[in-house]
Amino acid sequence: MLKFYFNGAPNPNKVALFLEESGVPFEPVPVDTRKGEQFKSEFLKVNPNGKVPAVDDDGVFVFDSNAILLYLAEKTGKFLPPNSPANRAQTLSWLMFIATGLGPYSGQAVHFKTAAPKDLDYAVNRYLYEAHRHYKILDDHLAAHRYMVGDTYTIVDMALWGWARLASFVLGEEGAAKYANVKRLVDEISARPAASRAIALKDKFTFKAEMDEEARNHMFGHLKTKVA
Repeated sequence: MLKFYFNGAPNPNKVALFLEESGVPFEPVPVDTRKGEQFKSEFLKVNPNGKVPAVDDDGVFVFDSNAILLYLAEKTGKFLPPNSPANRAQTLSWLMFIATGLGPYSGQAVHFKTAAPKDLDYAVNRYLYEAHRHYKILDDHLAAHRYMVGDTYTIVDMALWGWARLASFVLGEEGAAKYANVKRLVDEISARPAASRAIALKDKFTFKAEMDEEARNHMFGHLKTKVA
């Protein structure tokens, strides 16, 4: 049975959504990153990058949320758009856009707003600007399309949902309100029973809630290592 290493963060939620939507049997394996469990040797064999999510599909290891989505979709034949070169190109393009842009800039915007020293206005402005820029591109695309690729709900929509459901946390309520087309898609996906189950998966386990010094050292390795 497929082992799904996860916590309640946006990227694992994407994969949880696919698993719940597809009905693929899986064993959830919680990884408490605030306790440093991502650095255990048994997990590093699955993902040498020491991050969740990751899957062990009977000895086939896949890490990075969007890579997992693509792997599972291609293996099962589920939640891909109709097969054509154009759809394949759009699927890969938007998956990479989310993987390299929306997710990282959103995550860094949150980090510099909430966890970094308060005198780093340049970094806060930089990452919020880029997060907004990516949301604007997505919103413009969704103004003319119901879904991200073609006329059907696919893994690209799941990838978008993982981060965009938290848009108000990243951008603030006023900022998130600018992107009505993104919200329309997120609301549609969030109303699906599988989305509720994906979000609730973390509640079956106990994760450390405190962001204390131990958690910060595990989450932000640069606090322990000076590189310049």
